[in-house]
Amino acid sequence: MRDFFLAVLPHLDERQRRLVVGAAAVMVGRGGKTRVAELSGVSRPTVAKGAAEIESGAEVTDRVRAPGAGEKLAIDKQPGLLAALDELVHPETRGDPMKPLRWTLRSTYELARLLSEQGYTVSAELVRRLLHQMGYSLQAPAKQVEGASHPDRNGQFEYLNGIVAERVAAGEPVISVDTKKKELFGNYANGGREWRPKGEPERVNTHDFADSALGEYAKAIPYGIYDIGNDEGWVSVGDVADTAEFAVEAIRRWWNSTGTTRFPNASTLTITADGGGSNGHRVRAWKFHLAALAAETGLDVTVCHYPPGTSKWNKIEHRLFSFISMNWRGRPLTSIRTMIELISATTTQTGLKVSASYDPNWYPKGVKITDTQFNALPLTRHDWHGDWNYTLTRPPT
Repeated sequence: MRDFFLAVLPHLDERQRRLVVGAAAVMVGRGGKTRVAELSGVSRPTVAKGAAEIESGAEVTDRVRAPGAGEKLAIDKQPGLLAALDELVHPETRGDPMKPLRWTLRSTYELARLLSEQGYTVSAELVRRLLHQMGYSLQAPAKQVEGASHPDRNGQFEYLNGIVAERVAAGEPVISVDTKKKELFGNYANGGREWRPKGEPERVNTHDFADSALGEYAKAIPYGIYDIGNDEGWVSVGDVADTAEFAVEAIRRWWNSTGTTRFPNASTLTITADGGGSNGHRVRAWKFHLAALAAETGLDVTVCHYPPGTSKWNKIEHRLFSFISMNWRGRPLTSIRTMIELISATTTQTGLKVSASYDPNWYPKGVKITDTQFNALPLTRHDWHGDWNYTLTRPPT
């Protein structure tokens, strides 16, 4: 039928094309209008109109509508309409006006009302069509504005990437670390959907209030380690506090369970991390506990932080955390055990493997590292932005 339409329709005038596709839709029967519209490339309303004419007995006529005939466009009948609409949406426009897609906060109904007050005859549907004609589209806000960028932002990216590439090429361990969003565990709703028998959704609590019996421990804290060179992830799940001690303990657990086997001849450990949080570049406790890790493992621990406002570029975000979120979408995280099982089951077609374990240790908040303790650390700051790039050296042997 598609070949028939391709061969015949170009030789027919407007009315003949409408009647031909309408007759085909009537012949097909149920679902014919949609099917014929898909095969012929004619809009479904036109197919439906042709089918109605055929069913009502269309008369034979030699009359053909001249090119350009028919009802005039609204913007031709109402001069100034397009300019008035553009003036209304201009103050509310978001995005670069030179780009082909823009969006407005005002609804089509609100715009139609304001245009009517100016004497124009418009509907919300007409406003929608005109907005599309003007290059507007319905869009959701995107988190892309990072604020004022640091003047050395690109320089830090180049420095960080250079160290990472050098260490990976040398077979040394390089990891990306961060704390994933804290999650309530219990019979709570989780974003997303999963396939289940029809009419049998997972029953969860109406409200996402923490269980009073569990108190503050109703929240799980997943701290992740992503092995950049081997596409492997490790997640340590705690339920006390996201402290620097907890973060370093997660790295220690990864090293003792996986790192020592994967990198038996390693002499360094390189960590890429955000600039804030429990592993922030200003957190003394982070450096204090990393120094202890360096002493235990015999590794020189190098840390390179991402510049301010660029945490979304941290590899762990889009190479590990995003896949974990997709894997447990639509499933209530009823317990720490459930979370660990779902994290451990996360894989990708490119070969990502993830392990997870529960950290039952207690990590007190607000522990202060004194000036004496901090000044005694084997901390060497790099020449390039020593606040973002530094190494905690192992004790001499």
